Amino acid sequence: METPAPTTRFADPPAGTPRRPGGRSARVRRRVLDTVITLLVERGYDALTVDAVAERSGVHRTTVYRRWRDVGGLLADVLAEATGDDWQPRDTGSLRGDLEAINQEVHEALTAEPPLTGALIAASFRSPPAAAALRAFWADRYERCAVVVARAVARGEAPAGTDARALLVAATAPVYHELLLLRSGADLTVAAQAARTAAVAARAGAFVTA
Repeated sequence: METPAPTTRFADPPAGTPRRPGGRSARVRRRVLDTVITLLVERGYDALTVDAVAERSGVHRTTVYRRWRDVGGLLADVLAEATGDDWQPRDTGSLRGDLEAINQEVHEALTAEPPLTGALIAASFRSPPAAAALRAFWADRYERCAVVVARAVARGEAPAGTDARALLVAATAPVYHELLLLRSGADLTVAAQAARTAAVAARAGAFVTA
């Protein structure tokens, strides 16, 4: 499951998130959001201010305040943009393969340099608007990935009634645990093993809802 990155549109952005403008406004928005990402990665959430973004981006602070209001609005827009791509999970021909492909993308996002994904997740704990936008992002990704489970049911790899979200969480959670919580720098072996375990559990009916 691809994780937050400023390349990505599917669900509507959270309430209060600025709509995507065009023309000069789009160029201004791009400069501002790129600056937010740069400052967040370089300096962290505590050093991210509207004034710092305005100075670094060259966009007048009044424009930044008027359009985004505060740091929460800026972060929410970065995350809303990450919900705007056309990403879909790969179809490898098997549930195990599909889950391994998703986990590989998660691993790549969490180990990428600069560490944008981790910085955005960390910022969501400090900013309610960013937290709401991140929840919308995850909801979108789980909705897109539900097709993986639908394909598995159709192939007979999982029983009807399998809860797609529960299965996807079980498959991906170990990767987040190792890389975000334990900071283990785990290699792709963890991602592959988690996918295999979840696929075996799914075939056994572990995720069938009552």
